[in-house]
Amino acid sequence: MITPYCIFQNLSITSSVVALLILLMNHKFEVNNDLNVEVCYDRNFPNESLSDLKLDFLNMSKNSTFNAPQIESIPPPGAFRQEFPATTKQLDFVLKSRQLVTNILNGFDKRLLLIVGPCSIHDTKAAEEYATKLHHLSKDVSQSFLIVMRTYFEKPRTSLGWKGMIYDPHLNGSNNIVAGISQARKLLLYLADIELPAATEFLDPVTSHYIGDLISWACIGARTAESQIHRQFASGLPMPVAFKNSTTGNIDVAINGVLAALSPHTFFGIDDMGQISIIRTKGNVNAHIALRGGENSPNYDEASIKRTLNLMKRNSLAERIIVDCSHDNSCRRHEEQEVVFESVLKQFIDGNHAIRGLSVESHLFGGSQQISADTSALQYAVSLTDPCLDWDNTERLIRRGAKMMS
Repeated sequence: MITPYCIFQNLSITSSVVALLILLMNHKFEVNNDLNVEVCYDRNFPNESLSDLKLDFLNMSKNSTFNAPQIESIPPPGAFRQEFPATTKQLDFVLKSRQLVTNILNGFDKRLLLIVGPCSIHDTKAAEEYATKLHHLSKDVSQSFLIVMRTYFEKPRTSLGWKGMIYDPHLNGSNNIVAGISQARKLLLYLADIELPAATEFLDPVTSHYIGDLISWACIGARTAESQIHRQFASGLPMPVAFKNSTTGNIDVAINGVLAALSPHTFFGIDDMGQISIIRTKGNVNAHIALRGGENSPNYDEASIKRTLNLMKRNSLAERIIVDCSHDNSCRRHEEQEVVFESVLKQFIDGNHAIRGLSVESHLFGGSQQISADTSALQYAVSLTDPCLDWDNTERLIRRGAKMMS
C-alpha cells in the first residue's frame, strides 16, 4: 500500500530537502520513451534509510528556502504505476486514442473532437456513472464525433478555493495527495478499461508523471498558459496539448504558448523514480489553441475565430482550434453552452474546418454547488466548481449535433 512519510518535521526545509536528495541519489531509473531524460545526479550512496543517515542537519544552513514547517514525501510516479498498473490493452487504447485525436487535429480524420464532462472530478462513483453513459453515447455518434471525457483533477484558482481532487480528495482540507493520485489513477484505469479516452488540464507539471500515461488530450489553462514552466513541460507531453487564451481574452498568450511548446526545451524535472533530472524534450508537434472567451467578451463567434486564424497565420501556426463552450464563452451560464455549441458547429458545417473540436462542461445533474463542511449534505453528481449542463440536455445536444453533421 502506498503511504506518505514525513521528513524531519522539526528541521529546516533546507535540511529536509538535502536529506531527500541524498535518498533520491541512490535510485536507479528508466528513461521515459516520450522524453529524453538526463539525470542530474548519479552517485553510489550507501543503501540506508533516512533515519540511519549520520548527518548533522542542525548545523546546516538555517536559511530555509521555503516558509513551510513540513515537507511530506510521497512515493515516486513509478511506484504508483506499479500499485495501480495499466494493462497492455489499456495502454494500447490510450496510444490509439492519442493518434485519433492527432488525426482530427491535423485534418486526416474529418470528425470533430468533443471534450465532454464535469468541470472537475470530486466523486469517482459519480464520474464512473457519467463515463458509462458517455461511452454508450460516443458509440452512437462515432461517425461525427470522437468523444473524450473531461477528467480534471486539478483546478487553478484565481485567488483561493478547492484545488481539485488530487490535492484534497476528501473535501475537508486534509490534503491527502497520495489518496488523490490513487483515486485519479483508478478512475482513469476504469475509463481505459471501457475504452473511453480521457482529457485533463495539467496544473502542476509533476502531476503529469503520475497520471499522464492514461491521458489522450491535455490542456494548459488560461491562468498558466503564459508560464514558461508550463510551456516547457508541454513540449515534452506525449499527447496533443491545447493552450487556452488568457482570462482577459488575450489570444497572443495562447499563440506564444503553442510556439514555445512546438520547440525542444531543457529544464529541471523528475524522472519516474522521483529523482531530480534534466529533461530534454523534443517539442510537441500537436500543440494547438483553445478559445475560452475573455472577461470582456466571448470569442467563439465567426469574427473572433477569423481574427485568431489571422494571428495564427502570421505566426506560421497550423490552423487548428478547439472552442470551449463554457467559461467566458457562455458567461459561465451552463445552459448557454448549447448556444455556443450550435453556433460553432454551424461554422464548421459552413466550411470553417480550422475548427477541430469543442469542449462542453457537463455532469449528471445541472448547475453547481458550494463545498459544505458536512460532505454528506452535498448533492450527488453536481459540480463543485463551474456550473455544468445536465446529462439529459448534454445527450440531446450531442445527438442533435450529430444529425447536423450527417
